[in-house]
Amino acid sequence: MRSPLALAALATAAVPGLDAVEVRRPRNPSPGVDAAVVVDAEGRRWVVRAPQNAVAGAGLEAEVALAARLVEHVDAGRLPFDVPRPSGFVELPEGGRAVVHPQLPGRALHLEDLGPGPGLAAEVGRAIAAIHELPPSVVEDAGLPSYEADEYRRRRLAELDEAARTGRVPAGLLRRWERALEDVAVWRFRPVVVHGDLSADHILCSAERPVAVLGWSEAKVADPADDLAWLLVAAPHEAVDAILEAYTLRRTEMRDPHLETRALLAGELALARWLLHGVRSEDPAIVEDATAMLAELAEQTAEEEPAVAPSGAVPESADDEAEAGEDEAPAGDADEPGEPTEPTDVDEPTDEPDEAPTEPDETPDPDDDEPAQPA
Repeated sequence: MRSPLALAALATAAVPGLDAVEVRRPRNPSPGVDAAVVVDAEGRRWVVRAPQNAVAGAGLEAEVALAARLVEHVDAGRLPFDVPRPSGFVELPEGGRAVVHPQLPGRALHLEDLGPGPGLAAEVGRAIAAIHELPPSVVEDAGLPSYEADEYRRRRLAELDEAARTGRVPAGLLRRWERALEDVAVWRFRPVVVHGDLSADHILCSAERPVAVLGWSEAKVADPADDLAWLLVAAPHEAVDAILEAYTLRRTEMRDPHLETRALLAGELALARWLLHGVRSEDPAIVEDATAMLAELAEQTAEEEPAVAPSGAVPESADDEAEAGEDEAPAGDADEPGEPTEPTDVDEPTDEPDEAPTEPDETPDPDDDEPAQPA
């Protein structure tokens, strides 16, 4: 792990004219990435990130490739928030590059601030919808993954099969998830650009609205439900309707009748992905943590309805019946599953542990970082 002073030196080398006078490491640094906040002689604050390994380096490069395309949509007003804008790079002796960008304003989203009706919750819903309205070429041209609907469903099934082989997933959960994943009607959706790693730390807010979104290394064309799962799981219950209503009104596509169902399922499947990450990384602490959470979820859902109601069930209303007949996206082929980030985050499986790279805490409040030291 590089020291804060070493990172400050990288920032100075990457950005011409940057005279570092102070540096601090974020209190919650991202695994796989060395990061620091550097203050220059003019009082400007910069974020410097350097990968610790090839996997983290690949993720960082993917984020950089996407950044230029996202900035175009920010400047054109199609995204209602800012994104990291790289200002400089420096080659690392061991390979890969460190990247430096100006620190973005705002503080990490506090979920307890989300409430019913107009306000921050609705603004978060609109911000996510704006991401989903981006053209798929934004992601595809950056070399990031793109999946058809049935291809994505089969990836989840393959992931579930792997989790089942660990012997640590309760049988009731396996049955619940298999029913949900085998109901192909639920998985007829139009793939969209998704962030893939949304969390409270990746949404910076100010004045009751999101002002920046960080951590784009897991962006892809996939299921829009993935970006909503963490909110349906973690946000206050009274805020969920405001989030979903604002999201739906901002989208130009016809309403997806199974969006919320898939989002809730994705939140549950994140626990299986957390288990797989622990198994693959041979980390017994993660394995035991995931096993305990799976057991708790099994107990909570034992008396509930199936995760997905049978698609042939009689609709509750004429509106439901009409929605059930909407045209949906075609299917594709499946790939192998991969790793998670956190047990409550929902994102794309990848071939390597998906712990990095993510953005450091970029709040301008010094109390949120470790004590600064002179550079």
